[in-house]
Amino acid sequence: MMRHAVLFRFKPDFPASDRQAWIDGLNRMDGNIPGLLCLTHGPDVMGTERSFDYAIVADFASVDDVAVYNTHPLHEPLKKYSFPNSEQILSVDFHL
Repeated sequence: MMRHAVLFRFKPDFPASDRQAWIDGLNRMDGNIPGLLCLTHGPDVMGTERSFDYAIVADFASVDDVAVYNTHPLHEPLKKYSFPNSEQILSVDFHL
């Protein structure tokens, strides 16, 4: 199994409507992408100096399934929200 974790630090002017469309898209992915076993996500609640704004954690059956997810038609449209509205995006993929 693989775990894919992504952290987002948003730009201050990320429009609320675009952010909601992005979150709605995240909700549509769980259970609808082959090999994606579980997807959880949410905003930071601690607000510390080192905190990022939002996290996604997704578990996959295999490394190949992460590649399928990265280009899946449910995932691709979300990039138009996350990339231009983020100051920084970090990710890590590791075996469980």
